[in-house]
Amino acid sequence: MAETIQQLLAQRAEQDGPAVLHQTADGGQLRWTWRQYLDRATRHAAALLGRADTDRPVHVGALLGNTPAMLTALAGAALGGYVLCGVNGTRRGSALAGDLRTADVQILLVDAEHRGLLAGLDLAGISVIDVDDPAWARACAEAGALTPHRQVTAMDPFVMIFTSGTSGDPKAVLVNHFMVLVAGQNLTERFGLGPADVAYLSMPLFHSNAIVAGFAPAVASGAAMALAKFSASRFLSDIRCYGATYMNYVGKPLAYVLAHPEQPDDADNPLRVAFGNEGSDRDIAEFSRRFSTQVVDAFGSTENAVIITREEGTPPGSVGRGLPGVAVYCSDPVGPCPPARFDATGALVNPDEAIGELVNTTGSGFFSGYYNNESATAERLRHGMYWSGDLAYADDDGWIYLAGRTADWMRVDGENLAAAPIERILLRHNDISQVAVYAVPDGNVGDQVMAALVLRDDAGLSPADFVEFLAAQEDLSPKAWPRYVRISAELPMTATNKILKRSLAAQGTDVGADTLWVRPDRERSYRKTTGAEL
Repeated sequence: MAETIQQLLAQRAEQDGPAVLHQTADGGQLRWTWRQYLDRATRHAAALLGRADTDRPVHVGALLGNTPAMLTALAGAALGGYVLCGVNGTRRGSALAGDLRTADVQILLVDAEHRGLLAGLDLAGISVIDVDDPAWARACAEAGALTPHRQVTAMDPFVMIFTSGTSGDPKAVLVNHFMVLVAGQNLTERFGLGPADVAYLSMPLFHSNAIVAGFAPAVASGAAMALAKFSASRFLSDIRCYGATYMNYVGKPLAYVLAHPEQPDDADNPLRVAFGNEGSDRDIAEFSRRFSTQVVDAFGSTENAVIITREEGTPPGSVGRGLPGVAVYCSDPVGPCPPARFDATGALVNPDEAIGELVNTTGSGFFSGYYNNESATAERLRHGMYWSGDLAYADDDGWIYLAGRTADWMRVDGENLAAAPIERILLRHNDISQVAVYAVPDGNVGDQVMAALVLRDDAGLSPADFVEFLAAQEDLSPKAWPRYVRISAELPMTATNKILKRSLAAQGTDVGADTLWVRPDRERSYRKTTGAEL
C-alpha cells in the first residue's frame, strides 16, 4: 500500500483512465489519461532535475495558473522527490520576490499569463523556466530516464504552501506526503469517489485547499481532474461540460454562485458533492437545495494542526466538533475556557470567559513549523500546544462556534465583542450576499463596530429596512449594532476568496465611492453620509 504521493502516482503510471480534462483557448478540450499525464510529469521532473543544484534545497517555485502545466509540476515534484512551492499569483513586486526568497526557490516555473509579474524583480540565484516556451517542451521530450532527487518517506515535504495572509504577511508551510495522502484517502472513502468520478478543480492550486481537498482525493481515487479558473457565471456550464461529480471550495464561492439568478434547471447537473470550508449556514443549505448536491463544510487551515468536522446534527452557527485534542483555551492564564452559555434567544451570554483561541492540546498535529520564520513558529507553538490564532467558543456538548481571528476582538463600551457571531446574524438577511465585520477606532476609547456589506444584484436595502431587521434579531446585543455600514459592490479578497479585513479596517470610514451609513451614538437609525463628512 502506498505511503507517499510519490508511490501512489507511480501505481497509476500504467492506467489508461481519464486523468486531466481542460478547456483549451480555442474551445477544444484537452484530455490526458493517467499514463499520458504521468509520462509528461516524469519527463518534466527529469529535465528539471538536470538543471537543479542539489547542494541547495531543491525547491521549485510554481507561478502558474490552474492549467495542465501546474498539474504536471505537482506530479513531477512528487515523482522527482523534490519540493514544489506554490506561488500566489496575486502577489506583486517586492512581496512576490520576498516569497521566493523565503521559500529558497532555486528554479521558478512561470507561464505566459504570469511572466510579466517578474519584470524588474531581483531574481538573483533563481533560474526561470517559461513552461509555455517551445524550448522547454523540447527539453522535456528529450529528457532521459528520471532519477529522483530522493525516494521520499511519509514525513518528507511534498509541497510548500503560503498561508492566505488575511491577518498578516503570508507564511510558508511545508506540507508532507503523509498528510496529503491521508487527506486524499479519507475524502475518497467518505464520499465514495472512484475512477468514474470527475473532480472540478477551480480553486487556486498554489493553496492548501486545492491540494488537500482537490488534487489529493483525485489521485487517491483515480478520478479525473477537470481544471478551470473559478467563475461564478461559468460555474454550472463548467460542471455540465466536464461531467463533474465532486468539487472543492474555500472562502466565498458558494455565495458568488448563489448571487446569480436561480434558473428552473439548476438542479439538472451531475455534481454529487461539494466539500470545502468557510461557507455560511445559509449558503450551504441554499447551494444544496438549488443544485441538488451534498455540501459538506469543514474547518481547517494551511497548517493542518486544528481540524474540525461538521457532522449530522451540527447546531446552526457551529462548524462541528474538533478531532481529539482540539479545544478552546485562554492564554492568560493558560487553560480551557468554560463552556459557552446561551440565553433563550440563542445569544452567547458569557463571551468574556467562553471565547478563547482554538488550540491543539496534543501538540502541533501535521504542522512542522513555518519555513524560514522561527518567530512566527514560536508564536504558534506555545506551552506544548498549537495555537491557531482563531477565536472560538464551545458548548457543553463540544460543538464549536467560530468567533473570528484574534485580531477580530472588539472592545465596545467596555464589552468584548467578536466579529464572527455578528456576521452570522447579518447574513440572515436575504438581501445580503457577503458581510465583513471589523473594528474601527472610537473617538474616545475602545472600538466601534463597522460592517461592510455586498448586496444581491436585485436588492434594494434601505437604512430603515436594515434597522427593522436588526431590531428583530433577539440574539444581537445592542452594542453589536454596527455604528458604520459600508455598502460595496465587492470586498477586497485574497486569491483564495477570503475577505481581507485588514484592508477594510485600514480604510476605516474612508469608503471612497461606496455608500456609507452612520448610526449616531445611542440612536437606532442610520443616515447616509460620506467619509469626508465624518
